[in-house]
Amino acid sequence: MTTFDLVDPCTGSVRGTCPDGDASAVAEAVMAARRAATTWSALTTRERAERLARLAARVAERAAAYGDAERAGTGKPGGEALPEISQAADLFRFYGGAIRGDLAPAGGQLIAGHESWVRWEPCGVVAAIVPWNYPLLMAAWRCAPALAAGNTVVLKPAETTPDSALLLAEDAAECLGPGVLRTVTGGRECGRLLVEADVDAIAFTGSVRGGTDVARRAGLRRISLELGGNCPVIVFPDAPYRTWDALADAVTYNAGQSCAAPARVIAIGSAYDGVVEQLSAALAERTAGRDFGPLNNPDQADRYDRLVGGAKAGIRKAGTVAGPGGGFWRPACVLADLPADDPAITEEVFAPVLTVQRASNAAEALELANGMPQALAASVWSADISSALLTARGLRAGEVWVNCHLVQSAELPHGGRGASGNGTDLSVLALAEYQRPKTVTVDLSVTSPLP
Repeated sequence: MTTFDLVDPCTGSVRGTCPDGDASAVAEAVMAARRAATTWSALTTRERAERLARLAARVAERAAAYGDAERAGTGKPGGEALPEISQAADLFRFYGGAIRGDLAPAGGQLIAGHESWVRWEPCGVVAAIVPWNYPLLMAAWRCAPALAAGNTVVLKPAETTPDSALLLAEDAAECLGPGVLRTVTGGRECGRLLVEADVDAIAFTGSVRGGTDVARRAGLRRISLELGGNCPVIVFPDAPYRTWDALADAVTYNAGQSCAAPARVIAIGSAYDGVVEQLSAALAERTAGRDFGPLNNPDQADRYDRLVGGAKAGIRKAGTVAGPGGGFWRPACVLADLPADDPAITEEVFAPVLTVQRASNAAEALELANGMPQALAASVWSADISSALLTARGLRAGEVWVNCHLVQSAELPHGGRGASGNGTDLSVLALAEYQRPKTVTVDLSVTSPLP
């Protein structure tokens, strides 16, 4: 099997190599998952919950090793990586408990003379393809509900960040059983091979282009897609004083490399000049290399350079960089006085960049916010909760925050609309992504004769 180089995003230097999964590697992983599927799905929900709890405890116990693995591929600081390890462990624990609840529609004599009920059955083998921005956390978002529902999983991490997924496969083999969760590493061709393999469902988190390709290759099989965001932020003139720091924190967290990160700030009326000034000041206080990490890879750095460097911005305010030379460090940036069709607005930069647009009123702000094909997440900032909630209702998005951003929990669903995908992550609702209902109806008039 061939290998590919792994690059440290902090320095741009090669840090090791990793197997580039070919057709035989993918087939072997899927076959192992298929063999394990019968035994794993036959476990009671309590037994699966107990094994998932063991895996959660193992991830928590090895948090330092997982943190090192996350930092190796992403360059993110420990203050970001370690809480994400804890969140990943919590997801395996959460879904182990959630699956023990009865989510089926009520049964009973819904048809005269008949008794009916619904069985929720696993799809079978799930291919989970996750991105490089949150390697372990996104794996947990996909794998935890799929495993809890009784599926086995073949996990394919991003080419640049395989480290924590390989650790997870080791721990899963011991805690869950052989073949229940397998990891196969490789580039895009490996991902395409996995989508076209003998799997029953595909869960993909990544770009719109990648999701479109997955949908085309998946055919009639179940797919769950979480794609890009390019998320709008609507700021009213009476926005709370902490708005600026909160948005600066959200857009620099993970170097802005989150589908749900704030991207397009829309300032209403007289708020515009103050928004530009306050956001510029807040981002000027955040330094790449001290307060947040690098971009993940050369393609992301090139994207930043193209969209930010080429933006026709009348106002351009950038922060500072203190990271080591050779890495993919880029400063936080505010771009304002832009044409509405500027690529920095219409394309997702996926970096610590905020554009600022002007709207004369809330209706125009909603029109701008809803004017992109993506519809994943958004936020509204106002001291008037009534206005904020009315605006939140009008936003086309799967998740809306009011006076906060990027606040998430295992209990609350997350998912997009339009070009942002069609699946649900998090909450008990995500279990339905990896299950199929089977209705069983019995004719009560047919009875066995007494002996």
